[in-house]
Amino acid sequence: MCGRYRLSRRKQIIEEHFDAVSGNEDWSPRYNIAPTQPIPVIRQNSKVPIRELSLLRWGLIPSWAKDSSGAARMINARSESASAKPAFRDALKLRRCLIPADGFYEWQRTSKTSQPYCFEVNHGDLFAFAGLWDRWRDANGKPLESCSILTTAANAVTSPVHDRMPVILDPDNYDLWLDPGMKDVQAAADLLKPYKPEHMRCYPVSVRINIAANDDPECSAPVELMESQSRLF
Repeated sequence: MCGRYRLSRRKQIIEEHFDAVSGNEDWSPRYNIAPTQPIPVIRQNSKVPIRELSLLRWGLIPSWAKDSSGAARMINARSESASAKPAFRDALKLRRCLIPADGFYEWQRTSKTSQPYCFEVNHGDLFAFAGLWDRWRDANGKPLESCSILTTAANAVTSPVHDRMPVILDPDNYDLWLDPGMKDVQAAADLLKPYKPEHMRCYPVSVRINIAANDDPECSAPVELMESQSRLF
């Protein structure tokens, strides 16, 4: 799964990297992004060839949901079963998005400890998770847009820590993934593969990341492990 991640670039850098435009949304570098918080998302405008950056709530609320209470459980969607799940089925066909990041965290759990690790692409480059989004309305008709990060099987870099990882899309597939005219669910699912391990690295970080209120560069700074733990890598 993916329960915390990092996006430490300014909004202007994100817009330039993904060739996107935004309105009044603001974004400051974040190092410990947690579920239910607003996060930057890239979507393709369905009427004009423009990518748009918006802030959506992390934790998908299906349009048909009676209330928003299940959002915290919908931060991730398993890529292998998304096309069969009512919460994600239509979104996989019609409402796909990119979720920019430059790192994500997973925890290696043992009987005594839970050690967090930071995972990066090419030593901290910007990349994009494959995401799904939806629009829900409350009892007063007020809309709330939310999103979920798709996950897949772990690759050789992530598997020593966790058996799942977020889907990181190859930049060559951004256009196809975002294309509102591409409604072939199988073609979309074919893009949801473990990322190339030779382009990734991981390192242990401080348990400060466990507390969502901690949100600074120290959260993703490398730390030293005891010898018994470091042997795993």
